Amino acid sequence: MESFDWVLQFLGRLHPLLVHFPIGLLVVALFLEILTLNGKRPGLREGIRWMVIIGAVSAILSTLFGWFLKSQDDYSGDLVDKHQYIGIATAVFSIAASILLQRTLQGKIKDFRLYRGVLMTTVILLTITGHLGANLTHGEDFLTGILPGSDEGYDDSKGVALLAELKQVNSLDTAQQDRLNLEVRAIFAHNCYQCHSQNKQKGGLVLDSKEGVFAGGESGLSVVAGKPEESELFRRITLSPNHDEVMPKKGKVLKSSEIKLVEMWIKNGAHWSDQTLKVFPEAELALNMPSLPTSVQSHPIDKLVDSYFEERGAEWPQEVNDHLFVRRAYLDIVGLLPSTQQIEKFVNDSDSNKREALIDSLLNDKHNYTQHWISFWNDLLRNDYSGTGFITGGRKQITDWLYNSLLTNKGYDQMVSELVNPSEASEGFIKGIEWRGVVNASQRTEMQAAQNIGQSLMGVNVKCASCHNSFVSNLTLEQSYGFASIFADSVLELNRCDKPLGRMAEVNFLYPELGEVEGESLEERLLNLAKVMVQPDNGRLYRTITNRIWQRLMGRGIIEPLDEMDNEPWNGDLLDWLAADFIESGYDLKHLIKRIMTSKTYQLRAAKYDKIEDVKSDYVFNGPIVRRLSAEQFSDAVSQIVFPVYHTVEYDPTHAELKAQRVWHREVKFDRDVLPEPGKRYFRKTFSLSGGTISEATALLSVDHSYVLYVNGEKIASGNDWKRVGKYDVTQFLKSGKNVIAIEGENEGTIANPAGVLFSMRVKFDKGSEVQIDSDTSWRSFGTTPNDEWTAINFDDTSWGEARNYGSANWGKLVNFNFNDENGEFARASLVKQHPFMKALGRPSRENVATTRDDNATLLQALELTNGEFFNGVLEEGAERWLQAYDKDSQKIVDNLYQQSFGRNPSEEESELLMGILGRNASKEGLQDVFWSTLVLPEFQFIN
Repeated sequence: MESFDWVLQFLGRLHPLLVHFPIGLLVVALFLEILTLNGKRPGLREGIRWMVIIGAVSAILSTLFGWFLKSQDDYSGDLVDKHQYIGIATAVFSIAASILLQRTLQGKIKDFRLYRGVLMTTVILLTITGHLGANLTHGEDFLTGILPGSDEGYDDSKGVALLAELKQVNSLDTAQQDRLNLEVRAIFAHNCYQCHSQNKQKGGLVLDSKEGVFAGGESGLSVVAGKPEESELFRRITLSPNHDEVMPKKGKVLKSSEIKLVEMWIKNGAHWSDQTLKVFPEAELALNMPSLPTSVQSHPIDKLVDSYFEERGAEWPQEVNDHLFVRRAYLDIVGLLPSTQQIEKFVNDSDSNKREALIDSLLNDKHNYTQHWISFWNDLLRNDYSGTGFITGGRKQITDWLYNSLLTNKGYDQMVSELVNPSEASEGFIKGIEWRGVVNASQRTEMQAAQNIGQSLMGVNVKCASCHNSFVSNLTLEQSYGFASIFADSVLELNRCDKPLGRMAEVNFLYPELGEVEGESLEERLLNLAKVMVQPDNGRLYRTITNRIWQRLMGRGIIEPLDEMDNEPWNGDLLDWLAADFIESGYDLKHLIKRIMTSKTYQLRAAKYDKIEDVKSDYVFNGPIVRRLSAEQFSDAVSQIVFPVYHTVEYDPTHAELKAQRVWHREVKFDRDVLPEPGKRYFRKTFSLSGGTISEATALLSVDHSYVLYVNGEKIASGNDWKRVGKYDVTQFLKSGKNVIAIEGENEGTIANPAGVLFSMRVKFDKGSEVQIDSDTSWRSFGTTPNDEWTAINFDDTSWGEARNYGSANWGKLVNFNFNDENGEFARASLVKQHPFMKALGRPSRENVATTRDDNATLLQALELTNGEFFNGVLEEGAERWLQAYDKDSQKIVDNLYQQSFGRNPSEEESELLMGILGRNASKEGLQDVFWSTLVLPEFQFIN
């Protein structure tokens, strides 16, 4: 230390003393400021002014002295940096608050609002800085360590047992040495790491690595093998609790059993085990296929749950009736509401096996099953149709591969193999998002692959260990980089908190006991990884998906949270039996779903829990949990009952070849193509028909925003909603030889915007041949009103220009733009790209893996459902359709609405209430209100 370094070190150690001044002064200043709102208590103003000034000065000094402390003592790591930067921000905002207050009092700022906002921000930053400082001083679990369910401190029961065992032994063998060392390291982890780790090297001592332990610190060698009396660490832990040099400090002295274990370890040569220290609980990899208990129940799940109930002295709850079961089954398997006829048929069926038969029939409805479950897999695999990364080409979707995998019920082991060792169709999963520009080391694409696989497939948090040794699991930085290296083209350098360590990663899987993954090339490593991951010995993989499916169907996982698969299950035998049965079925996902749904356990009435902790930490199974309809389920239900919520899809599973192009008049300004201005544009397509007598001709038309259609000079139809496809029989208007299609299109709005004509016509001849006319750039267009003859066959359109193709990006693929005879189709919400309405209802952005959605209603959802323009527009269009369908007969409307929504007739009270709203002849506004009041009822919103 140089001659004056001690001064800076001394000032630095005044930091803990000074920090309490801004905390007290600024917080009290904010409280007093609140008391002055609306001009009250003006006498407080002078005192507040001095508190803010002194608080700002003390915040500056605290920040300065904190910097001295960091630079002169051994403080480093991400936590220290965050504390420093937010502390600096606090000082800056406190200065700003002081200046703004002074200028306001001088009349240079008209009111106190800006100053008060800055003061509020200062106190918020001060609170965060103080919390981070407490974490540095008292450990990162300072707050969370006392919460229910947390693992506070070191549980010495195993240590006491080990000490008693080893005392009986004259010479320790290697296995016993390993156990002793791991127990000592666990003592260090729970008592010493908060001050002596890579993040905070107090006194130059690091105890979370072999190198650090034996290198010692500023006070000398911490451990001298075989000589406890010469080991500084042992001396410190055996001092009196009141001694200045005792360790650990803060009054948390070691127990006598812990001290004796440390002493025994040093005496026996301070052996360091090559095994990884398991500070946190960690589930066994292998499955434990339990024997099914003897029970009156016949279903395997029910046998295990019966044993669970018996152990707790609980009775079986009642099962749901047929009405509730059929609704639950439809929503869980295909995501749709059953029709009134389907409900009646099921309820009136006297077959004792009808519930299993219904489950089978729904699972065999391949497309509806796939279109429902694809939302679950899109969330889990971070797959989407648009969003971050797609525009820049830094992200690739796997929708086609995923849809076909679900449609064909591909084995889960094969799905995982194809995700981990991908083909071109499935590679988007491990590619993740390639961010533009410089990114954090933990967000490299290789690390994203490790994080995605770890979280979604294995139920383990790799993200925390991507920056430093994990705070929530036993994963280390070396393990996460070793895992990420599997996906890298070159050797990765370890970065701790985005700072290079100068050490290179070694390729390895998170669980090396399952097998080797090394290879000469990336392709070979991915192949080896796939083989290692899907083997039956990897029980973690199959427990994780089993737990996810259980949660999806039952409302709560056997283990919670779903991404923390090392947590204790409420019934481990049930989870392992289901996972083992899943493997025996050939990794059949539909088998797993059916196995759960055919159980009496699934068919129980929904359990009610009064407090959230009864579902989270203090959970006791008593039946399925009430679940809220997902964004997609709710949207589809509204589409089934009221009116289609969405008309276009981003992914079309039918892969129908749509040759028609969205075209519009080419707009040019200053020699550049620009978006079309609002107004009318005119389009023509001349064509010749030959091939016999025309037997049938159908035209499809959608125009943004409105149109008038002419065929050979005859006006056929008009429309003003591009979402509603016009489907017209034009057989009688066509003839052999020359024909013309003419369309007047109007682009609505006040500014330039994309517009388009989408047209297709199929002409069939009596001899069996057919021809199709589609909108494309061969059509002619004109930008101003032409003469009256423009719709005629012989009109000269040589002065017209070629239409411009505007693609489908602005509209998507209209599900009704086809020549099928079926009507009433709507776009399944799962196939629609992210929409503000679904986002409000809880559909995630999928930039990150999303394994659960929040079932709790939010203020945004309430606002969207009550005042949202989009949702009210759907209800308005639905009201128009219903009024026409039921000729404004209010009673018919009410009866049919309840039958379609709930599968039952309204009660006398419900009917009377709704009839009071509608009156004898229903109005559009009244019917909108009735729709809304029905759709927000808990009976509709929840799966019971």
